Amino acid sequence: MGTAHLPVKNLLRRPGRTFALVLLTALLAASVFGGSVVVGSLRSGLNSLEARLGADLIVLPSSAESKVSFKNLLLQGTVGAFYMDSSVLDEVRQASGVEIAAPQTFLASLKADCCAVKVQIIGIDPGTDFTVKPWIGEGYSRDLGDMEVAVGCNVTAEVGETLKIYDRNTHVVAKLAETGTGLDTAVYCDMGTMKQLLAAAEAKGISHRISSGTGDLISAVYVKVKDGYDVAQVNNWLNGHIRKVTAVRARNMFTDVSDSLAGIARAAGLLTGAVWALALSVLLVTFAVMIHERRREFAVLRMLGVSRRGLRGEILKETALCGFAGALLGTGAAALGVFPFAALIGTKLGLPYLTPSAGTILLLAGGTVLAVLSVGMLAGCWAAARLSRTDPGTTLREGA
Repeated sequence: MGTAHLPVKNLLRRPGRTFALVLLTALLAASVFGGSVVVGSLRSGLNSLEARLGADLIVLPSSAESKVSFKNLLLQGTVGAFYMDSSVLDEVRQASGVEIAAPQTFLASLKADCCAVKVQIIGIDPGTDFTVKPWIGEGYSRDLGDMEVAVGCNVTAEVGETLKIYDRNTHVVAKLAETGTGLDTAVYCDMGTMKQLLAAAEAKGISHRISSGTGDLISAVYVKVKDGYDVAQVNNWLNGHIRKVTAVRARNMFTDVSDSLAGIARAAGLLTGAVWALALSVLLVTFAVMIHERRREFAVLRMLGVSRRGLRGEILKETALCGFAGALLGTGAAALGVFPFAALIGTKLGLPYLTPSAGTILLLAGGTVLAVLSVGMLAGCWAAARLSRTDPGTTLREGA
């Protein structure tokens, strides 16, 4: 007796039950895939941020902490502006154990022609910079010139266009790779361009003067420590010997971010585990009810010559069809809920958020489908095992 079309016919004959099975597996798939993508994006963002930073220490004016948290210094692209005299740079370079000391200057956030939101202008010294310059070098081989800027990936200005900042025209020469942080809305220039932009801001009444010092203004010094020197000792020396500055270890900043990420990963794991347990329990109950409801149907098929192995195959085929449909539906729904709102998710979580590569996403999707199918097949195998122990003659006599 041919039974090739029985699984599909049985599923269509009971649309309510079929819909419930598909919906249940879809919820399981959505939780697994959505949670995996979010946690994977957070890990990718943290790895990208760590690769972009590359500094062991960051030296800031003591007043900086009252204007921006050190965690936000990494995650939001140094939103804000604070200054110290450039003489601090010479003091840092003279410290024992300092291999490279590279200054950066931050211009107060403003609305530029490119964006509806505020952006951050960051001035670097191409001769000593080791954090931003390699990043710019991925798409632009020369040093930034006079009034030339490199922009983060979320700044709408494109290479070759003009970007007006404080009524000064700058020329976009590079578009930077995504980091998943506020750095993606920053604009980078050399110190010569920064001086002109600071002067333009001053002309508009936005003062950046400090009460002491006669040199140029800088906002931070990024420090790379020599091999063989203890980073903590160099950090302590800078804090103890240079007035009105605070030196912080970049690793400590990453530790705070990593701790937040670990907490989210644990929460996502617990939620996914709970959904798995619930889904498996509900599937087992659903199949138990289904077997009880269809026991006469299965008994008739057995009397017509369908083997026990054949009936087990029918149940597993129905399970596979429902599981596959639900896995595709849930994975697709999670993708629609996660990918278009990646920037919003990163902002709400307050952590670096960088969507994994297409290859990684495909692997996650494939793994989700296989995992959901496995859960469904496990429940189907249990139902099939119960069915195999049922005698068809007894079942038909009970219903007589």
